[in-house]
Amino acid sequence: MNRAARNALLLVLIGLFSLASTLAWRHWTAPTRLEAERQLRNLHWLQALPAGSFDNQPLQAPLTLADTHLPHSRLLAGYRATLGGKPSAVLLHSQAQGYAGPIVLAIAIDPTGRLVGIQVLEQQESPGLGDQLVDPRVHWLDQFAGRTQAGAWAIKRDQGDYDQLAGATVTSRAVIDALQDALRYFDAHRTTLLEARTDE
Repeated sequence: MNRAARNALLLVLIGLFSLASTLAWRHWTAPTRLEAERQLRNLHWLQALPAGSFDNQPLQAPLTLADTHLPHSRLLAGYRATLGGKPSAVLLHSQAQGYAGPIVLAIAIDPTGRLVGIQVLEQQESPGLGDQLVDPRVHWLDQFAGRTQAGAWAIKRDQGDYDQLAGATVTSRAVIDALQDALRYFDAHRTTLLEARTDE
């Protein structure tokens, strides 16, 4: 075997060894990596709940939801937060259609039917416009804190009560409609959401 052939074989063997090592490492670390990803996702979701408002693990006990296709959005899941064994909030996982794609929200509602938190879980809105939804310098979602189903759930240019994101009318309408849908759903299913057994 000449020198060039030996060098080529050596390179192939090194490449195969590197690939095998990488695959073995990924296999051995997969459980730890998946658990870290799960904890990060849970932390992101639970940011919709006010700090200190729950002492259970809401995402580990999903609620059974009925009639999840709402007028302007769809409920993907629901969870109940408790504090001292009593319901402190319902966390609804909602999806609405934005300008560029789905907007996925975690919407927290307290037992009286008031919005206590909103977290954007996913969005694909246009850079510079709809992505203001998740810009930490823009506090557009704060205007909904403490609101109930009552009132004019629309942007001001549609004779509603709420400001819109600058230049992002479709995104603003989608989020407002999803929030109103969630509040209506909560009001219609309040007893079930607050008192029904969870799927353990």
